[in-house]
Amino acid sequence: MKIAFLADPLSGFKIYKDSTFAMMREAARRGHRVYAFEQRHLVLNQGIVTAEATEITLTGDPDEWYVTGATETVPLSAFDAVIQRKDPPFDMEYVYGTYLLEQAERQGARVINKPAAIRDHNEKLAIAQFSQFTSPTLVSSSPTQLRAFHAEHGDVIFKPLDGMGGAGIFRVKDDGLNLGSIIETLTDNGARTIMAQKYIPAIVKGDKRVLVIDGKPVPFVLARIPQGGEVRGNLAAGGLGVAQPISDREREIAESVGPLLAARGLLLVGLDVIGDFLTEVNVTSPTCFQEIFDQTGFDVAAMFIDAVERNASGK
Repeated sequence: MKIAFLADPLSGFKIYKDSTFAMMREAARRGHRVYAFEQRHLVLNQGIVTAEATEITLTGDPDEWYVTGATETVPLSAFDAVIQRKDPPFDMEYVYGTYLLEQAERQGARVINKPAAIRDHNEKLAIAQFSQFTSPTLVSSSPTQLRAFHAEHGDVIFKPLDGMGGAGIFRVKDDGLNLGSIIETLTDNGARTIMAQKYIPAIVKGDKRVLVIDGKPVPFVLARIPQGGEVRGNLAAGGLGVAQPISDREREIAESVGPLLAARGLLLVGLDVIGDFLTEVNVTSPTCFQEIFDQTGFDVAAMFIDAVERNASGK
């Protein structure tokens, strides 16, 4: 198979923890040809979507981990699978990329995750479709409503709808310290919509990343545990990642949500679960493959490439 990865620049990969690298390594181990390109390499010309894609060979050297082969401008339909792994921000450039990938699908390309499904599932707002699993949540740009939500629940998390890695997340306790300033800043004085969620005390035991591949949960989760007084467990915010067997509640959520998302073309999903509650549905570039493998021996990348091979063969 020829598998192309739409990713951020390879030179920025931290291969000891990068999930896209783990996917590439497993694909190469199976004998598949691996290609890489960035979103800026996509071109639409006379209705045909092409990319300047470079074939890469993995070396096994942690410092110089790949060598490049030829770079060719080819239709995306020439690949057996195109794996979308570009990180947010989910800005208009990202949206334009999904439009181009969707056009490529019309020409026969197999894109994972499905670009329309990525576009339709905001990673914060998607939880609204599964409210039976969520803590009390408000989405609004109204300072009045956001203040009222805080008054009702006393201890609240405020966060932007387009962030990643824990950026822009604030906790306001029942004393209301800095409530007005936080709301004004996040909403840009009422011009921007944000999310407020009742604080879940179980965060001290970790913000669990539950990976779901082709509708089935990975049997281990990564608990991202806040450190040093932080409220955020995100690894990018300094959280400690501890792999654990999936709990009964996490499995219940994953087995309820996963098949529905898979049917919409989301082959790989990262559910964020705190305590008993679903807090986010990550669909752009879910991570934690290597942390789970390193601590448990369960090969998440192998499970994912199995699913890619099934998808590419139409099974």
